Amino acid sequence: MANAIRALAMDAVQKASSGHPGMPMGMADMAVALWHGHLRHNPKNPSWSDRDRFVVSNGHGSMLVYALLHLTGYDLPIEEIKNFRQLHSKTPGHPEVGMTPGVETTTGPLGQGITNAVGLALAERLLAAEFNQPGFNLVDHNTYVFLGDGCLMEGISHEACALAGVWGLSKLIALYDDNSISIDGKVDGWFRDDTAKRFAAYGWNVIGPIDGHDTQAVSAAITQARLWSRAGNAGRMAPTMIICKTTIGKGSPNRAGTAKAHGEALGDEEIALTRKAIGWPHAPFEIPQDIYAAWNAKATGANHEQAWNRLMQAYAAAFPEKAREFSRRMVGDLPKDFAAKTQAYITQLCKDAPNVASRKASQMALDDIGPRLPGLLGGSADLTGSNLTNWKGVATLKVDPQGTLTPGQHISYGVREFGMAAICNGLALHGGFIPYCGTFLTFADYSRNAIRMAALMHQRVIHVFTHDSIGLGEDGPTHQPVEHPASLRLIPFLHVWRPADAVETAVAWQAALERKVGPTALLLSRQGLAPQVKDPAMAKDVAKGAYVLSTDANPQIVLMATGSEVSLAMQAAAMLRAEKRRVRVVSLPSTTVFDQQTVAYKTSVLPEGVPRVAIEAGVTDFWWKYQPAAVIGLDRFGESAPAGDLFKYFGITAEALAQTGHAVLGR
Repeated sequence: MANAIRALAMDAVQKASSGHPGMPMGMADMAVALWHGHLRHNPKNPSWSDRDRFVVSNGHGSMLVYALLHLTGYDLPIEEIKNFRQLHSKTPGHPEVGMTPGVETTTGPLGQGITNAVGLALAERLLAAEFNQPGFNLVDHNTYVFLGDGCLMEGISHEACALAGVWGLSKLIALYDDNSISIDGKVDGWFRDDTAKRFAAYGWNVIGPIDGHDTQAVSAAITQARLWSRAGNAGRMAPTMIICKTTIGKGSPNRAGTAKAHGEALGDEEIALTRKAIGWPHAPFEIPQDIYAAWNAKATGANHEQAWNRLMQAYAAAFPEKAREFSRRMVGDLPKDFAAKTQAYITQLCKDAPNVASRKASQMALDDIGPRLPGLLGGSADLTGSNLTNWKGVATLKVDPQGTLTPGQHISYGVREFGMAAICNGLALHGGFIPYCGTFLTFADYSRNAIRMAALMHQRVIHVFTHDSIGLGEDGPTHQPVEHPASLRLIPFLHVWRPADAVETAVAWQAALERKVGPTALLLSRQGLAPQVKDPAMAKDVAKGAYVLSTDANPQIVLMATGSEVSLAMQAAAMLRAEKRRVRVVSLPSTTVFDQQTVAYKTSVLPEGVPRVAIEAGVTDFWWKYQPAAVIGLDRFGESAPAGDLFKYFGITAEALAQTGHAVLGR
């Protein structure tokens, strides 16, 4: 069974002339131990909600999971294995969720897979605490992770695994492929961690090192981890790390145990030698029927799901409201009255016209939305009092040293921006939650690759980024984002909102929550923002990403702005109107959403032939896509000073905008 994985891996990589055969060949025995003896899954229904989750964090070894999916009966025929790494195949170079049936998350950037798995395991534990009843373990599955040296070297693994220990995620079981080889050779020149002591220090259970090529030893270790996942180890609930000593490229006479096995095809001659060495006489991509029969998991998988379906039916009869709520949450729907109640809140905001920072407006929106959206699960990277990611009466997740959970909808992640963002990706992938997380906008750089992965995976994750400009003031250029709004807008499928007041902020939250197929970034101010939108009818246009805030008939000039600079545009418009100029002010809270509107709508907001001037307290390059005559911005880093002084010093003022308007129109 293990040699079938080795053969498919080396054949697929050879045919593609691209790929990584060493990891699947080295971890094949571990895969047999887990998939043949422990993993609860159904190849005929990869989305069954109570399946065990399996994550290949060392995603360069994608042929391992493709071989497993093919052999066990998923909709991944041998033709797809032959098309490994080819255009439009279901077997891309690194596993991609939504492309290959049975793949739980997109991995490749090392360390993010194990971190996604922490999110998956956290979701399982929180849902179990919320929905399970005596005699009805509706949510009861494990999260298994394969990972390698590279994942452990990446700093994100420290962030995530430390939290997994704090949270007592006992159903998280990681199997470490300890083969001592990475691309540059033997890792002892740059990686000498005592992994067992490291994970013990995190509060994990540790098993091994054991022989990763001894399937019985690996299976026994998994059995022990599963026992601990339910009963604890000495009364303490904790995740488990199983350290498996392996040989990369096992079976290859001349490549095994070397960096040459890591990331290149073995070559026809070495493949022939390997076939002989492992006793595999079959042609490329040929798997004997008895091997297929041994691997096939369709029948057992169907039995697992059918048993759970019977449990769900009994649960629904006993707890109908909980069953309906569970089903709603797992498909990602919002409550039926969500839109109407949110619109009522926005209408009231238009009447109240509060003058608040958009970070405070975000918290006000959470005060309204949070209590009526049980699946909303948010937190902050040690900045709750600044990001304002909590709401009135919300409980904070707590776990005592023994692993006893006190559930809550707010999470204190500690100073772990990257880990927090990737854990949120895992929460979203699992289902049952809409995760959001907060930090300062300048630290989006720490989170950035996880944000990119959420966009690539089309996952609904909401990033609350406060302190959105030089308006944060005295903390200075290390904390003042300049290039960040523009750079985030460049990430495909990420919706970026920089609202100008409380109403725009509430609309941004509604749009983010209603968007099932991608992440959203909310860029929020520290300083107070004057109300701009006071008409509920206008609020509906905010959702289109840009709208006409104020206009004269037949405008001579258009002033475009976002966030705190919208009030400057309104002030500049008043100055220009005092001189008999006809002006239109356009607020663009989300350029990414506006760019998706129809040509007719975009033209109605930004009419052709009318000169435009843009203003935003950030880099100017982004704005030229809208063909302005001029842009007022900041193409350098900031300074440490009160916010008002900084806006004057850098010339980001209503007066400067009015003067620029004069220059564009001619005096």
